Amino acid sequence: MAFDGIITCGIARELEDLLLLGKIEKVYQPGQEELLLHIHTKRGNVRLLASAGSRSARLALTEERYRNPTQPSSYCMLMRKHLQGARITALRQVGSERIIEMDLEAQTELGFTTSKRLVVEIMGKHSNIILIDLESGKIIDAIKRISIDKNRVRQLLPGVIYKYPPAQDRVPFKEVTPEDFSANEDERLLMNRIAGISPAIARELAAAPSPYDRLQQILASIENGTAAARIYLDDGKPKEFHLTDLHEYEGLEERRFETLSACIEFFYQHRESTNTIRQKSIPLHRTVTQAIEKAALKKQRLAEDLLRAEDSDRYRLYGELLTANIHAVRPGATRVTVTNYYTGEPIEIPLSEKLSASKNAQSYFKKYAKAKTAVKEKAVQLEETESDLTYLDSVLQALETADTEEQLDEIRDELVETGYLRYHAKPGVRRKKAKPQLQEYTLSDGHKLLVGRNNKENDYLSMRLAAKTDLWFHTKNIPGSHVLLKLEKGENRDNLAPQILQEAAEIAAWHSKAKNSAHVEVDCVPVRYLHKPNGAKPGMVIFTNNETYTVDPKLPATEQEAEVDHTPVQ
Repeated sequence: MAFDGIITCGIARELEDLLLLGKIEKVYQPGQEELLLHIHTKRGNVRLLASAGSRSARLALTEERYRNPTQPSSYCMLMRKHLQGARITALRQVGSERIIEMDLEAQTELGFTTSKRLVVEIMGKHSNIILIDLESGKIIDAIKRISIDKNRVRQLLPGVIYKYPPAQDRVPFKEVTPEDFSANEDERLLMNRIAGISPAIARELAAAPSPYDRLQQILASIENGTAAARIYLDDGKPKEFHLTDLHEYEGLEERRFETLSACIEFFYQHRESTNTIRQKSIPLHRTVTQAIEKAALKKQRLAEDLLRAEDSDRYRLYGELLTANIHAVRPGATRVTVTNYYTGEPIEIPLSEKLSASKNAQSYFKKYAKAKTAVKEKAVQLEETESDLTYLDSVLQALETADTEEQLDEIRDELVETGYLRYHAKPGVRRKKAKPQLQEYTLSDGHKLLVGRNNKENDYLSMRLAAKTDLWFHTKNIPGSHVLLKLEKGENRDNLAPQILQEAAEIAAWHSKAKNSAHVEVDCVPVRYLHKPNGAKPGMVIFTNNETYTVDPKLPATEQEAEVDHTPVQ
């Protein structure tokens, strides 16, 4: 993790230049270990995020729209009391440590000026956000309270005098001299001797001809404003970031940013969102997988029952033959052999010794009638179970492709509505229903293509947004997104260029379970032939008049080079 003392130095200088004399307008706590400040500065309004998460500790400006809890925590309310309306009078790094202090001045309700200090400690699992009263030096509160049970040396509790973390027996990177380095430096030795550098920087210095000169070069670039923030990406995933070249990552994709804040937020948002979504999707994935396994077992049992029920004609035959050969059945017999007058061959019929011949015949006729009824019932149940499996497969596909928390929330709501999941809302709390957001693509001739990301969006796309003249695409017998090609007046499937239909089918194949397959069949249907059966689950439709295209899944060339925007469709 690259948020070392050098990055702290860079972000402190960047924030000091922008935030000095800025006024804190609003305070939020989007996460249990996060504090978000809306600040009015000389260059406009900005949002400053401080995080004390063990794997995401940072301080940086952000443009991300965070979702705030319906009810603010007591810590958030306390921060609002002390921080809202305060002006930032100073912002600095503490020595070479991963600690940034923000001095604040605010007025009380009686008009008295008070001085506070917001301390952001960026130290892995020991990270914290602490508010201090400057006059007394006492802690007002910390986002993570540390009692004597957890740390005998340093407590972070309201009313306790604030103390910096204990100094380590290492030389701060801002105070090193050439004598602090030796020939053939080793990464571990550098980490043990110099405070405030990350393993990545230690490796960079160890590989340099002169570690001291390389470190001074990095610090000088921060001082004179020439340092450029960059991220190294491995297969599209953030690997490392810093304010200088890291030669060990030369083979990876490098992306540069205008500000260090933008670089930091890109790194943590892309890494955090992946982890958060993965963790949040686990219980939903488990619920859907268990439902699929249960439905598959039910389908197997129904198929076996149906197979047995379809063998019911032998019961009718036994009843007919016994009725015709009552005289041949001896009382108390367990079986009888008679001639099958349909084939002329002998046939052995099992009997109940407790019943007479006529009663045995009636028993077989009853079994026949019951089996025939079962065939109809089992067939209906089997059809319903297969429909459930198709639906659950589509939900699982949506879960595997979901890339935002909002999409997971929509899938959870869908599972609640369809009865696969229970939802216990807090009393008095109502969740706002957001307008569906559909992925939008522009085809080579300018036509717009809309894609649903889950079954609820598929329903909205196909049943409400689509005009009867539009074209609907979906992979044939494979779970996937509903895809809608918007047409102008007078356009139809017959007068569109084949290339456009091909592009739309390729995108539909891409947004399906067959994304990594070749030669995928995709149905194309005018919306007027698309229908949703009464009582059908979300995303389930039937259609006629389809044409099928065989394509390889692919996005438009422009979309392969950049991320697709989620454009709200009204």
